[in-house]
Amino acid sequence: MRRQIITMSVLLAGFCAGVAYAAEGHDEHEDEALQLSAAEREEFGVRVVTAGPGELAAHVRLPGEIRVNPDRLAHLVPRVSGVARTVYANVGDQVRQGQVLAVLESRELSELKSAYLVARERLALAQTTFAREEKLWKQSISSERMYLEAQKGLVEARIEQRVAEQKLHALGFAEEYLANLSFESDASFTRYEMAAPFEGTIIRKHLALGEVLKDDAEAFVIADLRSVWVQLTAYQKDLPFLHLDQSVRISGDSGGGEATGTIAYISPIVDEATRTASARVVLSNPDGLWRPGSFVTATVDADRVGVALLVPKSALQTVEDQTVVFIETAEGFEPQPVSIGRTSQTHVEIAAGLHPGQRYVAEGAFTLKAQLSKGAFGDGHGH
Repeated sequence: MRRQIITMSVLLAGFCAGVAYAAEGHDEHEDEALQLSAAEREEFGVRVVTAGPGELAAHVRLPGEIRVNPDRLAHLVPRVSGVARTVYANVGDQVRQGQVLAVLESRELSELKSAYLVARERLALAQTTFAREEKLWKQSISSERMYLEAQKGLVEARIEQRVAEQKLHALGFAEEYLANLSFESDASFTRYEMAAPFEGTIIRKHLALGEVLKDDAEAFVIADLRSVWVQLTAYQKDLPFLHLDQSVRISGDSGGGEATGTIAYISPIVDEATRTASARVVLSNPDGLWRPGSFVTATVDADRVGVALLVPKSALQTVEDQTVVFIETAEGFEPQPVSIGRTSQTHVEIAAGLHPGQRYVAEGAFTLKAQLSKGAFGDGHGH
């Protein structure tokens, strides 16, 4: 029985060795070089160059999000409490500067206007009283005490009138409006108009007809979307390549358009949780193409760096899950595994696998890969 087991082991070892030999023979056949004539090279666009150094225009790709420019954003509050009697604007409306968006009926405003008119009348009376007392005092008809009391009353009336006036100015009422304001005028004392502070788009609305608003309640949010922010996320490894006023290409992740801007801000600190910093690009958006909330990708061209071996991306192919470059030998073209380093949009740095002075295929490498998988090229070449 022991002799039978040993015999079977020897036979099995011999079978495995034969399989291994056959596989080696098959690999050798697969690794044979591809032969191309000059005509075939021209036909298939195969261009061979000498490996050597070059300058790599490194670039950094950063994820980002379009956001509303906060410098062109307004949260509109009524400044006085009141009841919404008319609402003219809705979300999405384009509004111009000074356009009335809603009208409130405000008892508080009526009281402020009345207080101003009363103060104005008191000031006029105090001025008349002071002028009379000053004249009588100079003529020694009135006492100095009466003169000083009239002067005091004038100062107090002037302060009272100025305070009432400033309250109305703070609500947006101009000098011309106040000059024409009177108890006999037809102007409604309770009417308060909410107007757009600048040209923009209404992006939020918190106001309904008949609703009671307090003086700090947000009624509308208006954004001027002709200028937006691109908020970028930069990892620590990318920060050395970023600097202010650097040109940035912005492209939409959903196949939108492209635009160019410059970096206006780079965060001086790195977030402890995400280990990232933020960068900002202010982007002109006259056509409204860039919508806040959408995701984008920013490409930043970093400084050029010299590398020992630089090849175009067209030279790289994948064969049996390995990145290869086809090199030219005396037998033909052979795939050579390589390791890549830094990359740009068009070129890559070769870290290992290719040597200076070697001839490699810069263009047409895909055709060689396709023919390599067939095991033939043209009229039986490569066998």
